[in-house]
Amino acid sequence: MRSKRKLSKLIILCCTTAIILSSAQFQGLASKNAPAILDTTQQVTGRFANPQLLYTLRAHSGTVKSLAFSPEGRVLASGGGDNDGHIYLWDTVKGRKKGIVNRAHKTAVESLLISPDGQNLISCSNDNSINIWNLRNNEFLRSFVAHSTNVMSLAVTPDSKVLVSGAIDGIRVWDLLQRRPLATLVKYDNLIHSVAISPDGQTLASGDSKGVIKLWNLSTGKVIRGYVAHSDAVSSLIFSQNGQTLISASRDRTIRLWNLNAATLERTLTGHSDWVNAIAVHPNGEILASAGRDGAKIWNLTTGELVTSLYAHTDWVSAVAFSPDGQTLATGGFDKRVYLWKSE
Repeated sequence: MRSKRKLSKLIILCCTTAIILSSAQFQGLASKNAPAILDTTQQVTGRFANPQLLYTLRAHSGTVKSLAFSPEGRVLASGGGDNDGHIYLWDTVKGRKKGIVNRAHKTAVESLLISPDGQNLISCSNDNSINIWNLRNNEFLRSFVAHSTNVMSLAVTPDSKVLVSGAIDGIRVWDLLQRRPLATLVKYDNLIHSVAISPDGQTLASGDSKGVIKLWNLSTGKVIRGYVAHSDAVSSLIFSQNGQTLISASRDRTIRLWNLNAATLERTLTGHSDWVNAIAVHPNGEILASAGRDGAKIWNLTTGELVTSLYAHTDWVSAVAFSPDGQTLATGGFDKRVYLWKSE
């Protein structure tokens, strides 16, 4: 982080200076055939055109709302929804339960992540809290309780030092090393549903209930740009590996790719017939997985084509995650199950 002093002095930054643009104003809608600016190191050769179901993981008593792989990919964490506030840890090689955090939260685990250094498991919940565990020794470290409403999303910087939480009552920034609050970027700004941090750790993206995306300078806490990206809540955000593209998913049934350098909407992916709940990008930067009310789908990001749909779940799919090596896809849903899929 470039300036912790500046950040720590930010108590509340109102966003009245933010420039809010419509998606058309963001820079005229590009043709659906326009190439996306993405990491394209190799062609998508049907790697996930016909993924094979590897394991079915059963333990949750309610919806599986969140998934996260450890950096080496051998552990998968899954967070329960509804009144199932448990977090399960799974051995992805053997396909069996490795551990459990009983009653990690009082209510649904809305989001969870494993820090890039593999040290910490961090989760947030409808019970307004953020909890942190040390994965090395299974020790509970700290609970952040500054939010007054549902905490919906988490993001961490690549160096594992700074955590950002998005909640119904706004955005907060936390020092993970000292385990203390750093700043409140905004309060009660259209109800924050999703947050993501760029690969260089400098830019924060937030998405709210009205479909507005904002880009923030994470060092200063100031809004860089804002625009109306969707016609409904922005449910999920993710940056491409090179940080040049931001991908957003929404309850308006669409997934959109934004070229941040040129300030253009590069592509809109249409194929879901209902809410899109979550998205994940394959490590090669060319494949996207999406979770929706109508199932899980695999997309070719280079062409924008729908590659395949996965129908193992018997109810809404609410979470997706790729393993770091790109060989495994995890999906979780309202049917209380986690499925592990293997690429061809």
